[in-house]
Amino acid sequence: MPDVWATVADLDPSMQERLAGVLEARGADPQQQAMRRAFLSGIEFPAGAQVVDIGCGTGVLTRVLGQWPNVETVVGVDPAASLVREARKLAADLANVTFDEADGRALPFDSDTFDVAVFDSTLSHVPGPERALAEAHRVLRPAGWLAVFDGDYATATVALGDHDPLQTCVAAMMASSVNDRWLMRRLCALVRDAGFELVGFRSHGFAETTGGAYMLSVVDRGADILRASGSIGEEAAAALKAEARRRVNAGTFFGHIAYTSLIARKLAAPV
Repeated sequence: MPDVWATVADLDPSMQERLAGVLEARGADPQQQAMRRAFLSGIEFPAGAQVVDIGCGTGVLTRVLGQWPNVETVVGVDPAASLVREARKLAADLANVTFDEADGRALPFDSDTFDVAVFDSTLSHVPGPERALAEAHRVLRPAGWLAVFDGDYATATVALGDHDPLQTCVAAMMASSVNDRWLMRRLCALVRDAGFELVGFRSHGFAETTGGAYMLSVVDRGADILRASGSIGEEAAAALKAEARRRVNAGTFFGHIAYTSLIARKLAAPV
C-alpha cells in the first residue's frame, strides 16, 4: 500500500484534515518536543541564519525554528497545499516565518541561499530521497548545515512477545505511512554521496507505557487499514483496538519507536 504522506495532495479533504491533526498532535507530545530540541541543539546556527524546513507539513518544527536563537528567517516548503494553508494560519504571528508550496526534490530557490536545511520526518516519505538531498546541497551555502530527523520506523513495535496480534496493526500502518522504513540505516552513506561531511548521528527513543496516545493511534490506523483491505473483518478490527485499550487499563501496554538524527555540513568550496 502506498505511503499516504507522499500523496497528501491527492487525498480527499477530510483525510487531509485528519493527517494535519496527526502532525499537530505529535508535535504537542512532550517526548517528541524534547527529541527535536535535542536534535536542533546539535546545529551551530550562525548569527542571522537563513533556514529552510523541507517537507514542513503544518509547520510544527518551522514555528520552533522561527524562535530559535540566531535564526533570522525560516521558510517552510511542502507539496501539499492544504498543509501549507494550515501552516500559514498557525504561524500567522511569526513575522520571520513564511511557507511555499513546493516539492523538496525541486526547490524554488537559488543556489547558495540558506545557512541551514532541515528535514523533519520527511525523507522516509520521499520516493527518491537522493534528489531531495541533492537539492538541499544546492540551496545551502558552502559550509552550510544539513539536519535530518526521522523515524527508524522498522523499529516500531507494540509487541509484548512473539506473534503478538497487535504488531500486525503496526506493520500495516507503517506499510501505508512510510515510503522506506529502512532509510535511516542508509542515510549516512546517502549524505556523503550527496557531498556532505557527517558531523553527528544519534538515536532518540520514544516510548509509551501509560496512556499510549500516539502508539494507540498507530494500532487504530493499522486495524482500519487491515479492515479496509479485506484482510480482517469489522469485528476483528474492533477487537484489536479493544485489546490495545485493555492493555492500557491493565498497565501492560508498551509502544516504542527509535528516532534518528543526523547533522552534516556542505563541504566548503575550495579556496
